[in-house]
Amino acid sequence: MEPTHDPWWLAPQPQPTAEQAAGLSQAEAALRLARYGANQFRDQPSRSLLWRYLTRFKNPLVLILLGASVASAFSGEIANSLIVAAIVLFSVTLDFVQEHRANTAAQALSQSVSVRAIVVRDGEKTQIPVRQVVPGDIALVSAGDLIPADCRVLESNDFFVQQALLTGESYPVEKSPGMLPGTALDLQEATNAVFMGTSVVSGSARILVVNTGAATEVGKIADTLTRAPPRTSFELGTRRFGMLILRLTVLMVMFVLLVNAYFHRPVLESFLFAVALAVGLTPELLPMVVSVTLARGALRMAKQQLIVKRMTAIQDLGSMDLLCTDKTGTLTEAKICLERHVDAEGRSSERVVEMAYLNSFFETGLKSALDDAILEHRHIDSSRWSKIDEVPFDFERRRVSVLIESEGRRWLVVKGAAEEIAGLCIRYEAQGGTTQREIDQPASAAILDQCHALEAEGLRVLGIAWREVPLDHPHAVVSDEAALVLVGFAAFLDPPKASAAAALVALNELGIGIKILTGDSDLVTRHVCGQLGIPVAGILTGKEIAHLDDHALGARVEGANLFCRLNPAQKNRVLLALKARGHVVGYLGDGINDAPSLHSADVGLSVDSGVDVAKDAADMILLKHDLHVIGVGVLEGRRTHGNIMKYIMMGTSSNFGNMFSMAGASLFLPFLPMLPTQILLNNLLYDVSELPIPFDQVDARETRRPRVLDLAFIRNFMLVIGPISSAFDFLTFYVLLHLFAAGEALFHTGWFVESLCTQVLVIFIIRTRGNPLKSRAHPLLTATSLGVVGLAVLLPLTPLGTYFGFVALPGSFYLILVAMVSAYLCMVEVAKRAFYRRFDTAARARRARG
Repeated sequence: MEPTHDPWWLAPQPQPTAEQAAGLSQAEAALRLARYGANQFRDQPSRSLLWRYLTRFKNPLVLILLGASVASAFSGEIANSLIVAAIVLFSVTLDFVQEHRANTAAQALSQSVSVRAIVVRDGEKTQIPVRQVVPGDIALVSAGDLIPADCRVLESNDFFVQQALLTGESYPVEKSPGMLPGTALDLQEATNAVFMGTSVVSGSARILVVNTGAATEVGKIADTLTRAPPRTSFELGTRRFGMLILRLTVLMVMFVLLVNAYFHRPVLESFLFAVALAVGLTPELLPMVVSVTLARGALRMAKQQLIVKRMTAIQDLGSMDLLCTDKTGTLTEAKICLERHVDAEGRSSERVVEMAYLNSFFETGLKSALDDAILEHRHIDSSRWSKIDEVPFDFERRRVSVLIESEGRRWLVVKGAAEEIAGLCIRYEAQGGTTQREIDQPASAAILDQCHALEAEGLRVLGIAWREVPLDHPHAVVSDEAALVLVGFAAFLDPPKASAAAALVALNELGIGIKILTGDSDLVTRHVCGQLGIPVAGILTGKEIAHLDDHALGARVEGANLFCRLNPAQKNRVLLALKARGHVVGYLGDGINDAPSLHSADVGLSVDSGVDVAKDAADMILLKHDLHVIGVGVLEGRRTHGNIMKYIMMGTSSNFGNMFSMAGASLFLPFLPMLPTQILLNNLLYDVSELPIPFDQVDARETRRPRVLDLAFIRNFMLVIGPISSAFDFLTFYVLLHLFAAGEALFHTGWFVESLCTQVLVIFIIRTRGNPLKSRAHPLLTATSLGVVGLAVLLPLTPLGTYFGFVALPGSFYLILVAMVSAYLCMVEVAKRAFYRRFDTAARARRARG
């Protein structure tokens, strides 16, 4: 089947031959995949490793340094040119290798939970990733599936599709095989076709793939449909941090250039010095540190049964302070059994089971756990009934109807939310269904009391009703769901999950509040909360929310933790109201109705057993439906955030202080404070010492509360620690110039060693809020840091040091160096503790006011 020109759904379609019905062969499918490309409409060309490596050189600072290296070569400074080029190439390669390895591992995990499609290949049903679907494939879809490509319907069974993505129409559309009139040019009129990205609401179908990827209808308008999501709090924070560093770097570089120009120093050397200074100030390893740390977090999460699809969601999970979830399967076992079946007068009724069974048996939508419990009653004989039509379930009506026929009688059997069903009835069955009675006001009140009594026991209640229609009534429509006869209520028990109470306590200790968003009644939800020891702070129902505007809803959501009788739109409104109030909100859902909320939440969480629509919308997939897994993920998110903050705080304190000293020294020294190659070597060795940060442990106190990337915190920390670093640099200048009468080479060497020792060793102070002697760094971080310091001390004593302009230092300098570094680390520790005491006091005051 070759892709055809639009509108392809109008083209004649002969019935598939027996050979075509067996689907493509694997060999033919591989050829078509090579010809038409992967089934994805976003332009994601597979770039070679070489191309991706070369893009690293687009960094302006890298290009300037390489240009300066070439200029040095032409001016006769061959050794200097080679050293600069080698350092730049090594730095870029190191960054690329680390990030590539991390991203490859993370992408492999994400692919393990990618949406899959069932196709027929070589006559056998085969499950493959959606991106491998090709034109000519025969796919099988059912309720809850995403349509994998643009397809023609070959066979259907009460097949309803939600295609609001393309048409904006919120109601499901029925699809079936057949030719259309030549005027059916609009997508809404294409009832014999389904389109990529839409979802199956009910029924099932066998479909033939016509177009894939960019050739699909959604692929043609992908740019208008796939807007970039809003930046997360972490992304905004890193962007603001980058802008802060950029502004400071530009100011400092301009200052250095002006000073060197004023003193008539060599232009090329001054330019190289300024560029090297900019490199030293720029946290060029930050993208790599973020990527490696997030990828490592994703790998650790995978071991805890949580697969990450969007890497930055790890940060958002660590920052999350509210988790919104349904109760079924999260707070309860999701092992539902039909506990009671009573008529409208409260008497046990087998007829309730029979009518509920017929409705669930003939329903073609996605079967719920309640349907499964009903269908366990296999003694009901459905063979004498035949199905005529169906009105699928939707979350506005909260019910499903089937039109069935037996022995010359045609009935509409309706099952749904108890109160809604009772409200549609004008009579009720009594005495085992042998008589019917009118529902007057006292009877209506008694029926609702009966329903509420069941709910108060924690039972989920469905109402069962029916009405007879004429034999020539061809189709079931929503308007038929009126003037019904109430059979009774089916009440289901879903016991609380044994592990839920402990998991809720653990999340609360992590500073995460739980809000329950459910379609169940407030009575059932309150009962479950009581069994789990969850205090009920307040309740909002769907009816109440319907009468609140966004501003009023925002004022009410803080005080409530149970939101009951909600439809999907109302769940989404609650999430948006919570986000508008400054919360970082997670949402856990696995059903068709959860997709909008999963998109809106800061962190969308679904489960591997969820429907495709939910898994596609989620940022993370739980392989185990358990709140404990989320708690473990939160801790990993906070550890990831903590390690990224270590690198940022290092770059904005000690390292920045050293670069500031370098700029300041230009004012009074008759020579450059450090040669450009020495600055670049200093920066490279410092970066190497920081590489193991993603593997480091994070103190337990850092993971107790949600954390966000706070630019004000970073700036204040820099203003406290940075000047201490500069002060000891200037002390070093004094020692070198006055105690050792250092010339240019000795000055360069002494300061190179001192600056590298201070800015590397201070990681052991900055990496923890507590006592650095009690909080042990990762062995790899310790080894790398000490190794870099050892190299800095020994390098001037080696032949290699002469190429960088180093000379041997006096032995007495090393004694003074040990004293200065020790004093520096002690002062930073004192300043750090004072800073955190003040910060914690201010944070407690803010929480008290809030």
